[in-house]
Amino acid sequence: MAAADPALVRRGGDGTSGSAQDPERPWHSRTTGETLEAFSTGPDGLSEAEARDRLGTAGPNRLPEPPRSGPVVRFLRQFNNLLIYVLLAAAVVTAGLGHPVDTGVILAVVLVNAIIGFVQEGRAEEALAAIRGMLAPEARVIRDGRRRSVPADALVPGDLVILEPGDRVPADLRFILANGLRIQEAVLTGESVAVEKTTEPVGEDAALGDRRSMGFSGALVAAGSGRGIVVATGPATEIGRISGLIQSVETTTTPLLRQMNVFARTVTLAILLVAAAILAFGVFAADMPFREVFMAVVGLAVAAIPEGLPAILTVTLAIGVQGMAARNAIVRRLPAIEALGSVSVICSDKTGTLTKNEMTVASVATAGCGYGVEGAGYAPHGGIVQDGREVTPQEHPLLGELAAGAALCNDAELAEAGGAWTVSGDPMEGALVTFACKAGLDPAALRAANPQTDAIPFDAAHRFMATLHHDHEGRAAVHVKGAPERILSMCATERRDADGTGPLDLDRWHQRALEIAERGQRVIAIATRPMPADVRGLRFEDVEGGLTLLGLVGLIDPPREEAIAAVAECRTAGIAVKMITGDHAGTARAIARQLGLEQADRVLTGAEIDALSPEELRAEVARTDVFARTSPEHKLRLVEALQAGGEAVAMTGDGVNDAPALKRADIGIAMGRMGTDAAKEAAEIVLADDNFATIAAAVRAGRTVYDNLKKAIVFLLPVNGGESLALIVALLLGLTLPITPVQILWVNMVSSVVLAMALAFESAEPDIMRRPPRPADEPILSRFVLWRVVFVSLLFCAGIFGMFSLAQARGATLEEARTVAVNTLVVMEIFYLFSVRFLNTTSLSVRAVLGTKPVLVAISVVTALQFAFTYAPFMATFFDTRPLTLGEGLAVLAVGPVLLLVLEVDKRITRRRPALR
Repeated sequence: MAAADPALVRRGGDGTSGSAQDPERPWHSRTTGETLEAFSTGPDGLSEAEARDRLGTAGPNRLPEPPRSGPVVRFLRQFNNLLIYVLLAAAVVTAGLGHPVDTGVILAVVLVNAIIGFVQEGRAEEALAAIRGMLAPEARVIRDGRRRSVPADALVPGDLVILEPGDRVPADLRFILANGLRIQEAVLTGESVAVEKTTEPVGEDAALGDRRSMGFSGALVAAGSGRGIVVATGPATEIGRISGLIQSVETTTTPLLRQMNVFARTVTLAILLVAAAILAFGVFAADMPFREVFMAVVGLAVAAIPEGLPAILTVTLAIGVQGMAARNAIVRRLPAIEALGSVSVICSDKTGTLTKNEMTVASVATAGCGYGVEGAGYAPHGGIVQDGREVTPQEHPLLGELAAGAALCNDAELAEAGGAWTVSGDPMEGALVTFACKAGLDPAALRAANPQTDAIPFDAAHRFMATLHHDHEGRAAVHVKGAPERILSMCATERRDADGTGPLDLDRWHQRALEIAERGQRVIAIATRPMPADVRGLRFEDVEGGLTLLGLVGLIDPPREEAIAAVAECRTAGIAVKMITGDHAGTARAIARQLGLEQADRVLTGAEIDALSPEELRAEVARTDVFARTSPEHKLRLVEALQAGGEAVAMTGDGVNDAPALKRADIGIAMGRMGTDAAKEAAEIVLADDNFATIAAAVRAGRTVYDNLKKAIVFLLPVNGGESLALIVALLLGLTLPITPVQILWVNMVSSVVLAMALAFESAEPDIMRRPPRPADEPILSRFVLWRVVFVSLLFCAGIFGMFSLAQARGATLEEARTVAVNTLVVMEIFYLFSVRFLNTTSLSVRAVLGTKPVLVAISVVTALQFAFTYAPFMATFFDTRPLTLGEGLAVLAVGPVLLLVLEVDKRITRRRPALR
């Protein structure tokens, strides 16, 4: 047998391969004969010698290992942040001042920050490794005319692979034999229902989910058997193409990190410019000694740098992460928790995310009645209703006969373990068994009373399944289920509740089937026919005509009840929800209506997306909420189009087909229970309960984290600003510094950090989920923040200088006056903390005064440390402090309430002037 053309073995099953005569035709559009000829393969498969030769040419059937960073490199990456550089610069400054203890404290903060980030982020991106794990470890092939098992990575293009139920497809295959073969491809296409496979070629432009002549690596065989020729291995497979797509996708940074980088650059530049200006003024204008001015400028830098901000940022995020863990959301990358707070669009996969990924009978139609079926999933809980009233098979005997037919013409079984119901067999058949239970039947007892004696298994060619049953009284009957148009063509009569059996009204049944299908449901017809008691075998002639139609059932993968509520909450919070699925447009539209999506009736398909330019897609995606029949490339394009329109995008999903878009989105959210490892590793957040409703809670947590971080910044910057202004005023006016650099470092690294940390524990504001999302490009230094920093800095500067000058006027020594100034600064910080806790409402309330436990603990700790700072003899050695008298202490304490009252007046004025917000 001749070896295959080496140029062929690298071509995948997605549209670029074919014979030498026509290399552009995809495999799914070729006949079986053309495929066998292209790979020089026959019924006996390849020989072992040919397989070895092709393996050397094509390479092993596995995905290439991507380069990975070791733990040392990953740890060092935690320091790649401008704020960390600023913090390290502060350490250098303190070391230059001859304070090794302070230097050690700053370096310890940097180290703790890096360790927290390293531990929280965990492993590096392993999406490609997760996808590699989906490939089947073993494969059954025919080589040299014999059936044998080989390692999956030893498969080569041209191999003849055998598939049976439960197998994972080991490579991309073109089927040459399919007997009732159905394959679950949800991880690649998003379709809930297993796809019926055939050997017939399909159109060249068929979507991935419509390529019924192909089997794709990583998919699972649900039923039937088949044989296929390997047309692509390793990177050339559909799953390999997706892994390459993941590798090429650029990961976006979160809004917070982008803003913090801008903030750090702004603060750093401002500090350097002011320091340079002060140095130039002191040396050239004031004619001061260079060393004296330089040390004063160093003190100014120490005062201006918010040393504790990186640690507060990390701790605030970590607290949010812990809160999310309690809500079944695992945050893999620390900044991701805050990014949820700025999300303006959630793009969600349908299957398994918004829906249960469990088929359910939703509607039933008999000759005279239509019914709804309550409950979702495989759990046999829920009733059958008609016109809003629950009915029983005793009232409607035909309903019971239909349910019996659904249970008997069926190979699936239900099982319950720990309260969770699962199906063994085809998901659609499992849904029919559940329906029989809801109709009051016991499927096991029914089958025992009517044992199956023969069957015609489902096959895509004849599109029905038939089973022959004999009861213990000698009666026999055949039950048939399948595609409605096929079953209707086999029926002569229809069963009626009131008057028994009558002629089949074919047009009416076709119309009813169409009505159910338009609701996005998969329609199955069920029929029956009595058989002679002595018939023990079932032939096609027995069912090709003369059947009696019992009715139709409509099945759907229903939306999660909690997802409906979560979508409504997201809309209240100003967040658009868009559903992106590989399923059919009709099904997507029906689910979107049930979920309450704003533009549920407008559906854009993958083929329509392909026809749009980037600019047209950007406009279209803004006014469309439902996207159907999409591929991984479509999902990626949609996310990028939304981002190009200025949206902050969260993407949820559970399949391999979702992984590229999960990685590209501002925040990727994977399902933890039903999701693939590829999706989990590509995402920043994993939902342990697969509950879309958890996303709403995560958004709340993300907004709370940002609020608290903003409060910490609004708290820290005015403190630093006040210290800096006090030093600048002293330098410009030629006055004595009211606070020394080392005293400033004490305030910044001890009292400021401890008090700001308390803000990380603040609970959510009452209106947090009624606000629109904040713009992703909203700067941290907003107009409100800048105003608050300038105004409060002036108040702090006035308090520091005023109390320092007052102490000196009363005859205090320089050391005593500086101790008064430092304590004044700390008292103002404590009272300012109460004001910052409620930026939008008054702080003059019982709730605000009492505070929370973290606030009270922080104030107690700072008060104790400040007493030690003032009165402990060893502190005088380090910080040159002096004890204060009772009168001086009371005077310092009185500054706090005055500051709080002034800030409350400003808060009321600001609330009336939106331009300042």
